[in-house]
Amino acid sequence: MPAQARFAHTIKRLAWRDPEFGTVEAPKQPVRILGGFGSGLTTRPGESGIVWAICDRGPNLKLKTAIQRYGLTHFEDFDGGSDAKIMPRLDLGPAIAELRVEEDHVALVGTLRLVNRDGAPLSGLPIPVGSHAQCEPALDLDCNVLEPSPDGLDSEGLAALPGGGFWISDEYGPSLLKVDEEGRVELRLLPSGLELPGAGYPCSSILPAIAATRQLNRGFEAIALTPSGKSLFVTFQSPLAHPDKSAHERARHVRIWRLDSATGEVAAQYAYPLDEPESFLRDNAKEEVERKDLKVSEIAALGEDSLLVLERGSETTKVYRISLRGEQALPGEHLEEGSRPTLEELSAAADFALPQLAKELLFSTDDAPEVAADLEGMVALSPSSLLLVNDNDFGTEGAETSFWRIDFEAPVLVDAEAS
Repeated sequence: MPAQARFAHTIKRLAWRDPEFGTVEAPKQPVRILGGFGSGLTTRPGESGIVWAICDRGPNLKLKTAIQRYGLTHFEDFDGGSDAKIMPRLDLGPAIAELRVEEDHVALVGTLRLVNRDGAPLSGLPIPVGSHAQCEPALDLDCNVLEPSPDGLDSEGLAALPGGGFWISDEYGPSLLKVDEEGRVELRLLPSGLELPGAGYPCSSILPAIAATRQLNRGFEAIALTPSGKSLFVTFQSPLAHPDKSAHERARHVRIWRLDSATGEVAAQYAYPLDEPESFLRDNAKEEVERKDLKVSEIAALGEDSLLVLERGSETTKVYRISLRGEQALPGEHLEEGSRPTLEELSAAADFALPQLAKELLFSTDDAPEVAADLEGMVALSPSSLLLVNDNDFGTEGAETSFWRIDFEAPVLVDAEAS
């Protein structure tokens, strides 16, 4: 039976209205473009009532959606793979939003477009890649393949720095970007072996090469800075495709990295165990869930060694509290790309013998059918209040953003060891 959260709480949807950016004409119906800031949430110490949010690469359509929902049948002839994304508005790219959270609503204070050192906006186009990693092709509305960009970014997670600026996690490289308070990229950290000639900012290929074995569109998803600012936690969205896609599909653990925020070096790696697919009840009510459907979409730091983790399918979202201590770290060889068997191969076995993180369930939308699907953003507003938001995919499939505040009867959003 699925685990049930034991912490009493109330749920409230906060009023919000998505910004509108017009429509794109299509045969069946116009493509309505909305603002979408549900990929990640964060707060900055000392800022009362302010939450920062990030959008992903920008408006995009799956081929199936373009054909069936909008009647763009010329995409039926595209033979470059079903993972391709159609990007109808390249002028709308990665950006950060400043939000004010009130008792009953969320207000948009302003937006911050991410730019390179010359002030040119970053695009949501794929980056140039090679044998080390792949990205989905991007297409325009005429089914032409768009050229990759070294300034391309699929931003997913956000962590606010105490003195201003942010760390951002990116799925493409995957990579991590440090930006200043004006949204200008100061540094991009890449996996060893990956370079971005022509990028409009400094790059450093100091992350372990193994990061580039992420499954397509499942790179760095979530990021969090500890209260001291010394450690940066980052998670992959799913198990790596290491050594291949089959290992990704069978694996039961997601890698969480602890980085030294000053140097960008990985200080420790942990194995986060995903729940069994059948425990995602709302998802299974629609269709059978497989391991490859599960993902980690957000984390939030509760202390130096404690995190909230948002684990989900599509319909079902669960919030766990975990503790990360030295004895729970994986042996160092599992950061090496050439180590065999890989963590993902070991993860698929029933007798997984490596250290893995313990989880404590705080909340599940299987107990709250009114809460939206596709939740991706999460932040603790107080020791007893949590804010969740869904990713509306810029409205291209008809979804709208919704914010949900979960108020627990007692403080639970605190360091797992202190509660």
